[in-house]
Amino acid sequence: MREITDAHVAEPGPAVVEVAAADDATALAVQELLAARCAIAPANRTVREPGKPGVRLRCFLDLRQQPGS
Repeated sequence: MREITDAHVAEPGPAVVEVAAADDATALAVQELLAARCAIAPANRTVREPGKPGVRLRCFLDLRQQPGS
């Protein structure tokens, strides 16, 4: 996965959340829970790292905005 840069979290409110889970369904379910609570730029897929168990998903959220805004 790409590095998290200062631009991703330049001011209070925005956050980068990385989910590590056993499978795609679990990672995407966590993303849905986050989306119900704040504005989110969702990931459309998970990433598997060769030789490592499970999957990762990175999404960007903004605590200053309501979901759907």
